[in-house]
Amino acid sequence: MEICKMNWMQVEKYLEHDDRAVVPLGSTEQHAYLSLSVDSILAEKIAIDAAETLGVPVFPVLAYGVTPRFGAYPGTVTLRFETYICLVRDLLDSLTGTGFRRILLVNGHGGNSPVEGMITEWLTENPGVRVKFHNWWRAPRTWATVQSIDPVADHASWMENFPRTRLPGVDMPAVQKPPVERAGKMQLVGQEMRRVYGDGNYGGYYQRPDDEMLKIWNSAVAETRELISAGWD
Repeated sequence: MEICKMNWMQVEKYLEHDDRAVVPLGSTEQHAYLSLSVDSILAEKIAIDAAETLGVPVFPVLAYGVTPRFGAYPGTVTLRFETYICLVRDLLDSLTGTGFRRILLVNGHGGNSPVEGMITEWLTENPGVRVKFHNWWRAPRTWATVQSIDPVADHASWMENFPRTRLPGVDMPAVQKPPVERAGKMQLVGQEMRRVYGDGNYGGYYQRPDDEMLKIWNSAVAETRELISAGWD
């Protein structure tokens, strides 16, 4: 169930027999030739597909995240980390304030992951509430599926190229971009990031067949559904 297709009375009725909710977390940032909303599109759709058969409500995606490194790419929007922490804390406060007690955060952007520390702290202040933080693309079976198809997969490469993240009229380069070897070197931001990574693909092919992408999608949805269904005790 999508919250945008419910009214408050329907939510109140739902809370009489269940207290689970799903909140997708995304970002608005460069993804080479793909949509700037890749992380938000995928996190929200995976959450919706996973929760559909369970009847658990899915809230609208938080479409902005922490992504300062891509500031030199037009269209990228970043929040300060302290802003993001406050946003997620307020979301959790609001959800629990209206009766939700088991909340799955389906995250689509790696830069948001440090917020897990705040969530742990928040849980100590809210006994009886359960929160799971789920990086959907890094779930064990999903990542294993990615690696079995092509181990050269990274940001803005084929692994994020699904039909819903492509843009009409935009052709993908038919090459495998070599990964940039930078182990142990300083973190890049802004123009330095753009100079090194160019179009924004970190390495790998730009697109692979849709039947391969469907395997990844099915794995991601199944693992997310399992997290909604069980493991709350």
